[in-house]
Amino acid sequence: QAQADMRAGYLDGAPGVLTSGVVWLVATIVATMASAGTAVWVLVVGGACIHPLSLLVAKALGRRGAHSPGNPLARLALEGTVWFIGGIAIALLLQTQRIEWFFPAMLVLIGGRYLTFQTLYGLRAYWICGAVLCLAGAGFVFARAPAALAAGTGSLVELVFAGVLLSQAGRRAAEG
Repeated sequence: QAQADMRAGYLDGAPGVLTSGVVWLVATIVATMASAGTAVWVLVVGGACIHPLSLLVAKALGRRGAHSPGNPLARLALEGTVWFIGGIAIALLLQTQRIEWFFPAMLVLIGGRYLTFQTLYGLRAYWICGAVLCLAGAGFVFARAPAALAAGTGSLVELVFAGVLLSQAGRRAAEG
């Protein structure tokens, strides 16, 4: 019941994944056209805007953009956010040593966060998305991939999974 409430309120979390994918896309463009250092800040500042923007997207798509008061899963979402912010601090520290480590670290962080979204929403797609992001991040560290490639992969994976989540939500709604 708590997961169904989260799915209903946030459209399976798809608006957040979509918004995050767009932020990664902008960071990719900046990494390609300007610099990896500037793209780091695009991802950090843009990332801070993901939640409020995704609520607007959810509302534009006819959802509440909120869960019911007392939903016990709300605590998990908050706890995951606190852990995630700490991880961002570590990723920022890493980039001072090697700029090419920042985007893979963020892929692993976001992938790990999505693994917990399976519990929030009750959707296995989050396990798959989280695993793909974590594996990509780990692979890019060892490959010493350029920032634009790692950021572009984050964007592609999230935009594809946003489409999957929106499609699943649409099918569930049609089934009634």
